[in-house]
Amino acid sequence: MSAGRHRMRSKIRGAAAAASAVALVVVATGTWFGYRELVKPSCSGEIELSVAVASELAPAVDAAASQWVEDGAAVGGTCIAVNVSAADPVDVAAVVAAKHGALLAGVGQASGTAVAPDIWIPDSSTWLLRLKKNATAFAPTNGASIARSPVVVAMPEPVATRIGWPKAKLRWVDLLNQVNSSKPLRTGIVEPTRDAAGLSGLLSLTAAASSSGGDAQRSTVGALRALATGRSALRNDLLARFPTASDPTAIASGLGAAALSEEDVIAYNSKKPPVPLAALYLEPAPAPLDYPFAVLPGIEPAKASAARVLYEVLTTPGFRDRLAAQALRAPDGNWGAGFKAPQGAPSPAGEPSAAPTNGGTAAGGLDADSIDRVVSSWSIATQSGRMLCVIDVSGSMKAGVPSANNRSREEVTVEAARRGLSLFDDSWSIGLWTFSTQLVGSRDYKELVNIAPLSSNRSRLESALSTIRPSDGDTGLYDTMLAAYKAVQDDWQAGRVNSVVLFTDGKNDDKDGISQQKLLSELKRLSDPERPVQVIIIGIGEGVSEAELQSITGVTGGGSFVTKDPTEIGSIFLKAIALRPPAPR
Repeated sequence: MSAGRHRMRSKIRGAAAAASAVALVVVATGTWFGYRELVKPSCSGEIELSVAVASELAPAVDAAASQWVEDGAAVGGTCIAVNVSAADPVDVAAVVAAKHGALLAGVGQASGTAVAPDIWIPDSSTWLLRLKKNATAFAPTNGASIARSPVVVAMPEPVATRIGWPKAKLRWVDLLNQVNSSKPLRTGIVEPTRDAAGLSGLLSLTAAASSSGGDAQRSTVGALRALATGRSALRNDLLARFPTASDPTAIASGLGAAALSEEDVIAYNSKKPPVPLAALYLEPAPAPLDYPFAVLPGIEPAKASAARVLYEVLTTPGFRDRLAAQALRAPDGNWGAGFKAPQGAPSPAGEPSAAPTNGGTAAGGLDADSIDRVVSSWSIATQSGRMLCVIDVSGSMKAGVPSANNRSREEVTVEAARRGLSLFDDSWSIGLWTFSTQLVGSRDYKELVNIAPLSSNRSRLESALSTIRPSDGDTGLYDTMLAAYKAVQDDWQAGRVNSVVLFTDGKNDDKDGISQQKLLSELKRLSDPERPVQVIIIGIGEGVSEAELQSITGVTGGGSFVTKDPTEIGSIFLKAIALRPPAPR
């Protein structure tokens, strides 16, 4: 949302003397088409449809819905009222996630007064994909695009000119080189866990890093940390960091590049700033903002019928011109009358399309797993914490993993921990234990590296990871968990998330150890809301008891994650860390 935008809310309903109504007919393919027919001179009752729309699109939706109502909006003789509200997508995502018992990294908790709408039109399908990934019961219908805005790299025109704009064909790898150079470009990003354009740019930049050759992991982490130093929580704050004067000093000290939408650049330049922004359309083209029309699950049939007709209203040729007035394109990428494209802006037709604009296909090419990995990696690379990593070395960890060239579970787990370690910056404090049964005399766990800042501890952790081998022992889960919890709580630090992350492939089978009941009662006794310790347990393979793990995290807070495929450990590890709550103050 560009600077100066404000929240809007309007309510519109069909007139009692409506001259026409929209009826519905369904064809064999399941696609719905609306048509008008003369009806009695009035409708009765009221279907109230609540629609939450991304702020930049809300005026166009509100105007189209108002016109529809004025023309006599009704379904089956019942009047339709449409309540359109401009809503930040992250706020609606928090509400929907809470309703389905899910948590999205970086999104936070929903407001206590927020209510899920009947129809949600966020700025990007990435919101829907993230929710579906984390809340399997979330199944919205329709989801087709009703508008589009390409994601661009916005640069002050003098900066863009120096790297070849507008003539040069620039790629994301070119930007990556600028970010990771000895004199890096001053880059910024709106927090990508909360902003779809920021996420789209991050996806493109990390894809460029992973395919750049050499040490892809190091290149990716370098890009994440470079962006993190220039991140902003709000888009208006980011826009305010672009140069406010045209002299060389102001340009050199201002923001040099940021992933924004084409609409953002048009809106920014419309205010005649001292230094206009260039919109760079880098290749490969990042996922655009595609404004999906999502009918949320659970609405009553009458509302669902009204929603289908509203969707048709928002895909007429006339709606394209309403989009143009808001600096937005139609779903096919064409623009309507009055659209003022930035220099170098691509269009499939190059001019307003003469053909009717129907709704487009949303989320084309986007992958929920890739989004999840990038969001998790970003969350880890940009936050700080204190963690004790505890790795199972019982005999069952010798088992081979067919999907990993028969490497052992231990090798796969250690590799996941090693790759995760590279994402943590030096502000983290991390320690490392292993556990089985009777690893040190009668004790089930072994302290390899004490919890200490990575600035001084990283090489010790890397060396210790390389020494981990499976033992011939069993799984001393309960004694180890209690000791690890106490160790983290004893040196608890304010302002950071203090956590235990434990990897295991089995159930507790230590005959000489404490019972489950004793473990849970001790954890309850130790639990202190003023000094919380989050426990994350990652279970691997068929031998894990999910109920056993959940009984532990139900007392401590945190969560358990179980996978039958050990090759998924790395992704689960990142996701588990990324979903931690904010640190208490």
